Amino acid sequence: MYESKPYFYGTGRRKKSVARVRVYPGTGKITINDRDIDDYFGLETLKLIVRQPLALTETSEKYDVICRVAGGGVTGQAGAIRHGIARALLQSEDEVRPVLKKAGLLTRDPRMKERKKYGLKGARRAPQFSKR
Repeated sequence: MYESKPYFYGTGRRKKSVARVRVYPGTGKITINDRDIDDYFGLETLKLIVRQPLALTETSEKYDVICRVAGGGVTGQAGAIRHGIARALLQSEDEVRPVLKKAGLLTRDPRMKERKKYGLKGARRAPQFSKR
């Protein structure tokens, strides 16, 4: 259905998740990994996070969103999709930039899991001290 239609593209990232988002002119349908948003995300808060850029720019009924997301957990994936949608909307309409920028949706969240260091049990957790 969407193969030959023109679209706007945005890549979103959060933690270990990467979302490749395509925004097509349409009716407001959101599809994630060939599944509807209601099937993909169980929690209402995650659905709200994904729809945030569309709600802020008042374009939720104007575009269809199709995305592929991989890696990380559900929260990271929702954040990655949100970032991707915001970038794609920026490509479609230049006047939405101040709204998205003010809400902080164009900034990639830099927080990542800290790596485990040698000699430690986790990133910072030291082995239990024993005097004898």
